[in-house]
Amino acid sequence: MNTHTTTTAPVRPQVNAPLSETLYEDELARGLRAADEEAFAAIYRRWGALVHTMATRSLGDTHEAEDVTQQVFIGAWRGRAGFHPERGPLGAWLVGITRRKIVDALAARTRRLNLVDAAAHRADGPRPEVSAPDDVLDRIVLLDELARLPRQQREVLGLAFYEDLTQTQIAERTGMPLGTVKSHARRGLHRLRLALEQSRVDTAAA
Repeated sequence: MNTHTTTTAPVRPQVNAPLSETLYEDELARGLRAADEEAFAAIYRRWGALVHTMATRSLGDTHEAEDVTQQVFIGAWRGRAGFHPERGPLGAWLVGITRRKIVDALAARTRRLNLVDAAAHRADGPRPEVSAPDDVLDRIVLLDELARLPRQQREVLGLAFYEDLTQTQIAERTGMPLGTVKSHARRGLHRLRLALEQSRVDTAAA
């Protein structure tokens, strides 16, 4: 009698736990649809780590992953009317948003790398042919160095390559003298070029 009782008792938590978890998720889903901020905070606590982990694994950058995580939950809150429980659970809906935001982040990264790559081409004539892995490394180095430039150099190059402005238009936009704009552009591009060359030297020596 006692043996039978001890055998069946541990089974109950295993059966009930998924059910209670499902009911809790349904409650959070209803709260989200009703624009309940407390429910939304609980949703963030429950799935925030999962979203951040997915983004980090895909992007390989914790700062970008943090941005994506924020975008996912902002998107979930703003688009809560688009969540339909009959189409799937709340967690799966959030994972779907996460995947789309990761794709957007990767596309934005590619655009940035292409713009920096264009800066390298303009810096000192055509670049020699390099293998695909080296080309990716070059772009990463240039992107990192661009972020390290002095503010005015970074601003001038950003307007030139992100907004495709001429130096005259940059001077008009910023109020800088045209000669100053040209000087900042020349120095900034020279620094990018040096960073690229140093990276290649370091890679060859490794």
